[in-house]
Amino acid sequence: MAENIVILGSTGSIGTQTLDVVRAYSDRLKVVGLAANKSVDKIEAQIREFHPSYVVMYDEKAALDLKERIKDTGVKVLSGMDGLTEIASMDGFDTLVTAFVGMIGIRPTIAGIKAGKNIALANKETLVTAGHIIIPLAKENGVSILPVDSEHSAIFQSLQGSPRKSLSRIWLTCSGGPFRGKTMDELKDIRPEDALKHPNWSMGRKITIDSATLVNKGLEVMEAKWLFDTDYKDINVLVHPQSIIHSMVEFSDGAVIGELGLPDMKLPIQYALFYPDRLPMDTPKADFYEIANLTFEKPDTETFKGLSLALDAAREGGSMPTVFNAANEKAVSLFLNGRISFLGIADTIEKSMASHRTIKDPTVDDILAAEKETYSYIESLSL
Repeated sequence: MAENIVILGSTGSIGTQTLDVVRAYSDRLKVVGLAANKSVDKIEAQIREFHPSYVVMYDEKAALDLKERIKDTGVKVLSGMDGLTEIASMDGFDTLVTAFVGMIGIRPTIAGIKAGKNIALANKETLVTAGHIIIPLAKENGVSILPVDSEHSAIFQSLQGSPRKSLSRIWLTCSGGPFRGKTMDELKDIRPEDALKHPNWSMGRKITIDSATLVNKGLEVMEAKWLFDTDYKDINVLVHPQSIIHSMVEFSDGAVIGELGLPDMKLPIQYALFYPDRLPMDTPKADFYEIANLTFEKPDTETFKGLSLALDAAREGGSMPTVFNAANEKAVSLFLNGRISFLGIADTIEKSMASHRTIKDPTVDDILAAEKETYSYIESLSL
């Protein structure tokens, strides 16, 4: 019998690759719900191929447009945050894939957990800003949170079969991005088109910029703390340019286990959807005769200040990770629109963090308010 799934963020990079997995295993997976922001053309094509029962457009105008376009299908179209929370908690499905980028993913994820849905988590903000809410709630409701991010999936896979109490350290790997080894002087005139050329991974625009600044790795450290109940001091970032080792765990006896393979986001997506089973994937496999060398470096946190700021925000805790995340999100948008420089991303984050007074145990409303205040603060700067 097919497992029913709902995909939030179906038109983005993770969402579309999730649908690739569904295509490959249409006898095992059925999409009953899709959600997107406002990509009406893309989601209409998805509706006509996958025949979900419900679709949500976060943007109200996009929802009206979509309703008119698909009135021949019988698919119910919902809109806004109410629509997202409704589809995330409705009856008739098993796994909620949360692939939205941004804070939009928090409330639907909470709704899904409360409804007893297992979460295939690709939305970083959910744990970065609200891990102190999400993890206890998942435990209370007996819900599994299965990481879709490649690094966290690698850690999760490497921990299988070992008692969690024996975990000593996490080695969270990153490629170093397109500017690994460059100086701050060399980064002054970086253009968006340069920063969007990731050497190994195919990802969405925002996360690709985050990889270039190493902010992405800082966000992943925050996620790892919640996913694996680990102290920040036991999570090490390791630059691994070949992106073959997707992350490693070190145990108390000194043994290190990692997950290796060619960079392909469909692997962690498929693993999350079929866990604990492993099913074949018709993709290229690693040839270690050809790869030959695997190298490692310490991250340059002076040049790539976004990572050190992320660690500062993580250690501060409370609402500070929200401010870090919101400032980065706004700064990346400004960079892509030519309003600030590449180095200005970290500068904007630093100013935003310095201006914020931390709330120690924020509610969801506090988190969303901190995000809004950070956006307003950045808009008030003379950029």
